[in-house]
Amino acid sequence: MIREASNEDSAEIASIYNFYVAHTSVTFEEEPVSPAQFAQRIEAVLDNGLPWLVSAENRTITGYAYATTFKPRTAYRFSVESTIYVAPHSQGKGLGVALYEALLQKLNQAGIRNVIDCITLPNPASVALYEKINMQKVGHFPAVGFKFGQWLDVGYWQLQLSQVSD
Repeated sequence: MIREASNEDSAEIASIYNFYVAHTSVTFEEEPVSPAQFAQRIEAVLDNGLPWLVSAENRTITGYAYATTFKPRTAYRFSVESTIYVAPHSQGKGLGVALYEALLQKLNQAGIRNVIDCITLPNPASVALYEKINMQKVGHFPAVGFKFGQWLDVGYWQLQLSQVSD
């Protein structure tokens, strides 16, 4: 089941995310994020009129995806940056694709034209996900992040949705 997130989901979302903070370089955040901080993040996304979705199985959050404003200037109003995380025990089941498809549908309905995602490289799982949903690699920045004692690259992927007008 995929549904809109609420503040009540913040503890489970924090648990999923903090696994990646502590054990991987897929996020450049280095300190755990509290459920209260996630509640604020969820509220900010929803207050901005953008979607934050969660997937649930037996009332347990198994993943989440959301979009934030790409840049604050108004000319960027039809572009968003997307983020997705799937609980480690739920990977490999097509959940990432299902979450992204639901997110893209919501964004398209909202008149968004460009969905941009930034990932740490190498990251074969995320690259495979983006290829499945037809995102294209549009940028690569070498050695811009430093985590776990190593310099890390990031790549940018983009998907153009249907045309929008003012």
